[in-house]
Amino acid sequence: MEQDYVSANIKEIFTRYHTVAIVGASPKPERPSHRVADFLKKEGFRVIPVTPNADKVVEEKAYPDLASIPVPVEVVDIFRRSEDVLPVVEKAIAIGAKAVWMQEGIVNEEAAAKARKAGLKVVMDRCMKKELRKLACKKEI
Repeated sequence: MEQDYVSANIKEIFTRYHTVAIVGASPKPERPSHRVADFLKKEGFRVIPVTPNADKVVEEKAYPDLASIPVPVEVVDIFRRSEDVLPVVEKAIAIGAKAVWMQEGIVNEEAAAKARKAGLKVVMDRCMKKELRKLACKKEI
């Protein structure tokens, strides 16, 4: 049952939303956040890197925080430690994001509950790149 709910959320996120802010984006190609950003960009998503440590990531202007982004953000993809997620989720709610996605290994139930209460879709402990590939293989999107 929980698996079906998560799968439905994932499918909805990929089919409805196209602007993804990647919090913790790295300019280093060997880092998972960089590889995911590059993949999503190549798949047609608008990728907005969020990092105070670079001016650009995957040839896209980087912003120091979510509040600095001048366009609406639909999905906030989080590459931060689980204990650092709550403030990111609070900012995602504040900017009107539609979903928060915590990458593999990242789980924060308090942040997830707060996001759900605010009406956001939530995915935890999953990789956007891997999940999009799974859906594409199944021809579901």
